[in-house]
Amino acid sequence: MSIWKRIGNLFAKDEPLPAPKSVLQLSPGDICEVSLVSYEVTGRVSNFGRNTALLTLRDGAALAYLHVEQREELRYALYKAIDGRMDSLAEVPTTMELDDILYYLEEEYEGHVAVTGQTPFMNAGDQHVWQYQSDEGQLLRIEWQNGRFMLYEGEKIIPGDVQVIRAS
Repeated sequence: MSIWKRIGNLFAKDEPLPAPKSVLQLSPGDICEVSLVSYEVTGRVSNFGRNTALLTLRDGAALAYLHVEQREELRYALYKAIDGRMDSLAEVPTTMELDDILYYLEEEYEGHVAVTGQTPFMNAGDQHVWQYQSDEGQLLRIEWQNGRFMLYEGEKIIPGDVQVIRAS
């Protein structure tokens, strides 16, 4: 190596480190912590038109679903799947009562989703979503895709309670 190359290396800038993954970019195999519980991400449903992701999280045998949405800032909601049945896409009500809790429809939307890993819906396609909230702040989410409904109960999570532990 010549002396000029060595001198040039002294003044060369270091390569910038890659930016760490945000929670919105997590994919199967990554590890995150939500409310002091560590989860492995096993699946991801992405709606790029709304800049949202629903991550399937596994902690041992327990499954949870983290909804991440980028608006003015990242918003989080942690859900658990519940048993329930809906008969028709056209009959989803604007208010629902479950376990003596009254939920009000806050948002209804549809869009094309991409699927990665183990998720309730194994194929990409058009998905219809209804998001409800009770007066006490509890959340209810209904999803419909390919003739199948999924129902979830959950709660909002503050951004400080969600951290990326390990990302590939």
